[in-house]
Amino acid sequence: MKDSESKFHSLWDFWGPLFVSIFLYTGIRYYIAEARYIPSGSMLPSLQINDRLIIEKLTLRKRSPRRGEIVVFNSPYSFDSHLQAKNPPSVLKCALVTFPLFSFLTRISDPACDAYIKRVVAIAGDNVAINSKGEVFIDGVLTEETYVNNFCELRREGLGSCKTLKAKVPMSHVLVLGDNRSNSWDGRYWPGGAFLPEQEIIGRAVWRFWPINRLGHLRF
Repeated sequence: MKDSESKFHSLWDFWGPLFVSIFLYTGIRYYIAEARYIPSGSMLPSLQINDRLIIEKLTLRKRSPRRGEIVVFNSPYSFDSHLQAKNPPSVLKCALVTFPLFSFLTRISDPACDAYIKRVVAIAGDNVAINSKGEVFIDGVLTEETYVNNFCELRREGLGSCKTLKAKVPMSHVLVLGDNRSNSWDGRYWPGGAFLPEQEIIGRAVWRFWPINRLGHLRF
């Protein structure tokens, strides 16, 4: 009996801290905050490739997103019926491939499991229009977006190179765009519809912690 108890304690001394650490990490990551990095240039110049951010998850459990906030959300494959028909996301697979240790060791990825980061430009009830340059109009008034430098290129005839949009944002939805309007796969291009359901939002990007020389709160 003593030997079995000794073995149990030895196993617990080794595995116990690991299980507790995973439990705490998972709980904090799911309910409170998590770290994310920027893999693409869709949010340039506000966010650079390989920036590391803190994604805060408590605020949007209490209220809806606001215009100008930067949000992280589930892949459009999670809510766009046209994309789901091509590559339906698997809850189990996504849980595995997005777990940091697993993804680091295996390098397995799936576009249906990716998280996206964009800026909220219109909220429920807004009459929104986006011209071919990528400029946003709410109820006919041009939105001042000092954080956007890369609008879509204008051709000789005065038309821009990007897709336009004119619609009313439905309830419990928002419209999100990349700050890099000329190179962002966002609501303008999703085949099943332009608007992001609020329930698909993971959290708000609030703090950049890497690189050190650009550490600080994000600009809203």
